[in-house]
Amino acid sequence: MPKTITQKVAFKNISAEILYNTYLDAKEHSASIGASVKIQKKEGTKFSAHDNYTTGKNFQLIKDKLIVQSWRASDWNKSDPDSTFILLFEQKGSDGIINMVHANVPDKEFEGIKKGWNDYYWKPWKKYFAQKLRAEKQGKK
Repeated sequence: MPKTITQKVAFKNISAEILYNTYLDAKEHSASIGASVKIQKKEGTKFSAHDNYTTGKNFQLIKDKLIVQSWRASDWNKSDPDSTFILLFEQKGSDGIINMVHANVPDKEFEGIKKGWNDYYWKPWKKYFAQKLRAEKQGKK
């Protein structure tokens, strides 16, 4: 039975706009996770990440607010349907919040994908943005 992963991640002193744009900009996205990403800021376009480990399509994009994609991993069974991946961005003071819903994840893939979001996205993103903030502060001195 497919499962749904929900996660809420806060990024200190990073705007929701920056988070949204980082996800949809191939160069920034690649830099933030340390792996190749092909993606466009256009509905209906295909994307790939982590050297084609994940692929899908942008279904709906609402600037700085919402990303809805089909999503699948290359090691899933051919019979597994694509999952639905949703990122909802919100601003809370100076912090950007990502509310993630990853629905229809195959049962046997659930634990690995759930852990993978933290290991391959949220931790690298926090490190990436912390380095950018330090560099900006040093540049202002």
